[in-house]
Amino acid sequence: PTIKPPGDTALIPIVSSARALEIIVKRWERAGYRPDAVVLEGPLAGGHLGFKMEDIDKPEYALENLLPPVLEVAQRHGDFPIIVAGGIFTHQDIVKFLGLGASGVQMATRFLATDECDAPEVYKQAVIAAKEEDIIVVSSPEAPPASPCGLPLRILTCSPMYQQPRPPACRLNYVKQRDRDGKLTVCPAMPDKPGNEGYLCICAGLMSSAGYAAKEPALYTVGSNAHRVNQIVPVAELMRELVG
Repeated sequence: PTIKPPGDTALIPIVSSARALEIIVKRWERAGYRPDAVVLEGPLAGGHLGFKMEDIDKPEYALENLLPPVLEVAQRHGDFPIIVAGGIFTHQDIVKFLGLGASGVQMATRFLATDECDAPEVYKQAVIAAKEEDIIVVSSPEAPPASPCGLPLRILTCSPMYQQPRPPACRLNYVKQRDRDGKLTVCPAMPDKPGNEGYLCICAGLMSSAGYAAKEPALYTVGSNAHRVNQIVPVAELMRELVG
């Protein structure tokens, strides 16, 4: 809201803690706005995770334990909806979190393996074939590969970009960090950046996985429960299962 009045667009930030939500709410309140809703994403989600690597498996960071303090923050600032994400897989999961006070759930991995999903077929088949040990979190250029965003990243090991002996350097320049002058000009995966071989070019990899950069090696992100998906189904069938 500090960049542009949202108009009819709902602003729904994604957070991983009550502290993060509190910071966002206070900043937005100074602009005369509050979140229309918030997605609370736990450590079982796919893609980038808002946690330190050593905290991902700690019980105190489980989604059900993150939810109560986030609900408290929301209630203090207008009681906007909280939508939970990360590891939601079954009808029972949905019922559980609605019972804990969530207004809804966000699901991604299960909808990857549907007829209507426009992800490339090879991505869908990678999800179907995935075993639990094929789902990993990469985090550090000291033990490459890593995301140039500096956050842990959950992916499939069969991803063509992960399988390459030397991850490609940045070619699209979408992920930027601030330089000494405060300008967004630096990506750790840039070709002229020392140590760039420790980083994945996530811009190219993610665009390729979605079918937008066919010549680039793909990077497949999935949630921690992807190994439980065993077939591609119509969305209608999946929805019937999820609503019980």
